Amino acid sequence: MARTKESDREKSSTPAKPYEPTPREAEAIDGHRARRKSGPPFPGMKYDKRTGFSADHVDLATGCELLAAASGFTHWQAFARTLHQLGQVCDRNDSTLDMQLNGMLATVVGIQPRDDVEAMLAAQMAVTHELTLVMAKRLAKAENIPQQDSAERAFNKLGRTFATQIEALRRHRHGGQQKVTVEHVTVNGGGQAIVGNVEAGGHGRNM
Repeated sequence: MARTKESDREKSSTPAKPYEPTPREAEAIDGHRARRKSGPPFPGMKYDKRTGFSADHVDLATGCELLAAASGFTHWQAFARTLHQLGQVCDRNDSTLDMQLNGMLATVVGIQPRDDVEAMLAAQMAVTHELTLVMAKRLAKAENIPQQDSAERAFNKLGRTFATQIEALRRHRHGGQQKVTVEHVTVNGGGQAIVGNVEAGGHGRNM
């Protein structure tokens, strides 16, 4: 019996072999790390009941500049105001305030705003997404028909708003233009073919 206990202690003290991802898992992990590395540095935010939100960085000034740069804002004042508004959207009764704010900021950074207009739109999209999920939760937990109808209306409106915001971002980035490239066309029977670049404007002009 003593030998058995000693053997059990030896087994428990032996460190477990680290898990080795499968080739497909390793490929997915490497791809995710590469995407993160290609993006801007994003230190995130931390929350303290006494001081509120602050950049999660060893140097506060550097952390703030990195956050503003990653969010696409040119001026610090615009970013600070937007950051304050995003914090107001967070549920103050939740113990995960920093997670809520960092989630919305990560959404903004993931959109990769290229100017202040895109930065503002990305912040709105982050809020819309957050509230859409809140309404989805309320819809799932509705206890009666009025609660269900109210949550469903809000959920649908927010979903449509998010789709509109995506389209607005696309139009701002590309100027409402769609470019169609015809690389090779073969027409039999004496027909005519167009070979080259064909650009369609956003206002339905004739080509």
